[in-house]
Amino acid sequence: MRGCLVRAPIVAAAAVAVALSGCGAARDAGDKIPGKTLTIYSSLPLHGAGSADAEAIVNGEEMALAQTGARIGRYRIVLRELDDSTAARAEWDPGQTTVNARLAVQDRTAIGYLGELNSGASAISIPLLNRAGIAQISPASTAVGLTAALPGAAPGEPQKYYPTGKRTFARVIPNDSAQAAAQARLQKDLGCTSTYVLDDGEFDGEDMASAFSYAAVAAGIRVPAVQAFDPLATDYSALAITVAQSGVNCIMISAIDGAAAALLTRQLAAAAPRALLFASDALAQAAYINPARGGIPTPLDNRVMLTVATLAASAYPAAGRAFLRSYAALYGPPQPDAIYGYEAMSLLLNAIARATDGGKKTARRSSVVRALFATRDRDSVLGVYSIDSNGDTTLRRYGLWRVAGGRLRFVAVSSI
Repeated sequence: MRGCLVRAPIVAAAAVAVALSGCGAARDAGDKIPGKTLTIYSSLPLHGAGSADAEAIVNGEEMALAQTGARIGRYRIVLRELDDSTAARAEWDPGQTTVNARLAVQDRTAIGYLGELNSGASAISIPLLNRAGIAQISPASTAVGLTAALPGAAPGEPQKYYPTGKRTFARVIPNDSAQAAAQARLQKDLGCTSTYVLDDGEFDGEDMASAFSYAAVAAGIRVPAVQAFDPLATDYSALAITVAQSGVNCIMISAIDGAAAALLTRQLAAAAPRALLFASDALAQAAYINPARGGIPTPLDNRVMLTVATLAASAYPAAGRAFLRSYAALYGPPQPDAIYGYEAMSLLLNAIARATDGGKKTARRSSVVRALFATRDRDSVLGVYSIDSNGDTTLRRYGLWRVAGGRLRFVAVSSI
């Protein structure tokens, strides 16, 4: 069974931008939702490297909505799915992300927004939705600076994302400060004394690389360099030699393009045959781990480990294990972010229900935002958590995974 669903076509950014022009658009949207229909927007990249995870997130969102019968009291709930990527870029696109956020802002029935997958996209949509007072929940954006001024955040973060001075963005996935700490602990435990850090220059890649460098130094690991690589390059042999000559015994790759990272990993492994290799959660994709899809070859399996927010089924509570079984029955083995899509929708629906007294009271955007940030000790598929004043989940667990035969094999949970 599926919830009430509207699949929105990709709209040319220029045409929509003209239709949505006007600085006062967000201010005119209003707080009170008229009528008896509440629309939830979902914005994810349905092209490129993140498309498999995006589809899994959407499936999870639909499952959560279906369980409510797409209703909360007198309100009918509509899910409108948008693509924040373009075929030309084959990844999330700034213009398309802007279009998506503005579509939600212009919709008087919009009560919430689920997205984005990529932190760079969230950095664009958060201010637009913040001005309109629309609650936003990301299932997968992990950049530290979106919510907190912790090590790894850029100057002006996170304040620059909240022009109203009030928080409207939350996430159900632990941020990169937790992942960085998990990575540093893992590397320390495996004997890393010096780690060369490489990122793809993307918002997400740079954020994790920066957060990790702070965590690594705090853990006593030397970081001789944090260097960007070009994901469009066809050869990284010169970079690999530079890394090898630095004398490090470990290498960390933070990127979102699995194919580019796989090529880089192969050449690094050849140039530095004794170095251990580590990757961030965004590379938990077939293009990186599966040799049949162009990923790293199986002889490198015992040298590569990843930190991923997703855990093995056995590490989740009963509700989480039940979700994973249901998902597999409907769609096959779940991609890592499927459970976060389900929980993002579940959390938003719960906030709407609390804000409207089960659909009996008038739906107001501000009430939903307050309910979202008042979430305490929520018993969920992920475990029990709260949303703090920054919008972060209090769950700070990352899974440690090893590559094995084109798949990820769970090793352990790292609780930060």
